[in-house]
Amino acid sequence: MPTRRQLLERWWVLPVGATLGVFGYMGYYASRVTFGKERPGPPEFVAGPAVRVAALDELSGEWAQQTFTYQGRPCTALHLPAATSGSLEAGGQHYAAYSRICTHLGCTVNLVRDTEVLAFSFNYRPPDGQPKLGCPCHFSVFDPLRAGEAVFGKARAPLPRVRLEQRGQALWATGIEAAPPPGS
Repeated sequence: MPTRRQLLERWWVLPVGATLGVFGYMGYYASRVTFGKERPGPPEFVAGPAVRVAALDELSGEWAQQTFTYQGRPCTALHLPAATSGSLEAGGQHYAAYSRICTHLGCTVNLVRDTEVLAFSFNYRPPDGQPKLGCPCHFSVFDPLRAGEAVFGKARAPLPRVRLEQRGQALWATGIEAAPPPGS
């Protein structure tokens, strides 16, 4: 059995060990959030009922947005400047739709058009200067031009994509990807 003096000589082991453990976890977490982001693969839509999203002329300019609800989830349809995985080309224009539920903890993401707002509020300056989808709760940023990929913040999984179809002069949602588990 160690004496009281021997214990007091080694008391420093506890705070040093705790400090190393905390910093080790912080390093693991930071590397996981920074380098462990999932990239969106090919779309894996789960078919659902057809829901009218918007008329094509309601999404006439680049980055025009229309929010809608599909299978109980708030979603957004965007007129994009370029094609992306899972997007729809209609009349030479590109459209994509995403769930607005953040894959980190389920807050509602919004389209942030002003890149200075992204830089100031989200601490993220997009290298391409294009608008992004941002989560106001924990400041995750998703790139619609990269199929909803999480490019900054705590979210690691991309936003679920919504399948769009053109019917006449309107866009319709006809399927959605499964939502990742909370905290992804």
